[in-house]
Amino acid sequence: MKKAKCKPLFSITAAILAAGMVLTGCGGSSSGSSASSSADTQAKEQSSADSASSDADSVVIYCNSDDEALEVIKKTLDANGFEGKYTISTFGTSELGGKMLAEGENLEADLLCMSSFYIDSAQEQYNMFQDLNVESQPLQDWPTYYRPMLANQGALFYNTEELEAEGLDVPTSIKDLAKDEYAGKISVPDITGSSTAWLMIQALIDAYGEDEAKDILTAIYKNAGDNLEDAGSGPIKKVLAGEAVIGFGLRHQAVKDKADGEPIDYVDPSEGDFSLTEGVAVIDHGDDAKTQLAQDIASCIIDKGRTDMLSYYPVALYEGEEPDSEYVAPNAKTFSEPLTVDLLQKHTDLSESCK
Repeated sequence: MKKAKCKPLFSITAAILAAGMVLTGCGGSSSGSSASSSADTQAKEQSSADSASSDADSVVIYCNSDDEALEVIKKTLDANGFEGKYTISTFGTSELGGKMLAEGENLEADLLCMSSFYIDSAQEQYNMFQDLNVESQPLQDWPTYYRPMLANQGALFYNTEELEAEGLDVPTSIKDLAKDEYAGKISVPDITGSSTAWLMIQALIDAYGEDEAKDILTAIYKNAGDNLEDAGSGPIKKVLAGEAVIGFGLRHQAVKDKADGEPIDYVDPSEGDFSLTEGVAVIDHGDDAKTQLAQDIASCIIDKGRTDMLSYYPVALYEGEEPDSEYVAPNAKTFSEPLTVDLLQKHTDLSESCK
């Protein structure tokens, strides 16, 4: 039996829609083909290998993940008997978040792979998700209506060739990006265009408090100039191309580019490595066969896909997981307040005041 629905919190929905934010997912691949690129403001459907049709036997998955995660999801499902039984439609984070908060359980999807703070807000507003049947045991308490799929972390990175040519010091903190010596040399994401920027802002507020964080952000935005990017993958593209020397973005992208032989190196900032999780949730459309298939697919993504996810996102989330120690962030931190849509809006307002 479905639980009674909570009264919609229209103030939350209104805040998001009024903000007009175009948050992309935490980022895409540095090649620029990210499913969550800010250029991709319209949903684009990505089907499984056999182009499964969206019929009664096919689960519709809405997803804000980047290319690496999408690759793992498809590979895992196809290898475990679900090929042809699902379709994936990708969205920017705020686009999908706005749809979730506006439509609730009427969303034309059966399963979500989505930023956890939006899942929490949608559940609070609509009570719209079923409890999941997942075997893997998380390392910390998570709500029963979703399980974390991955954790994105932020880091500093730089073009090794350009840094040497410019005679610049390697920054050791996000705060360093505010120094005069880096004027015109850096690229960072803008929180109005990318949730990757929230990782940077969380780190600054946690380390220095809101007042000093505002002063630091003001100087960083001034130093970035035209290299303040709407997409989370924008800074690493600029750094790879030599259009900027130093950037802030997704840690796993810089790790991958360095491993691939690109002139990139990365720095874990002294403020800490903060993270944003993406979770898997099944929309409560009842107890029909399609919803059960969605439950099975959700379980497969978590129970079978985490090993490959760890190769891209080396953050242990479940018992028994051991990410490659070479790539584990040395100073992982969690923000002091729960991450919610309201907190995102608060930090967005702070960021906007720094421009």
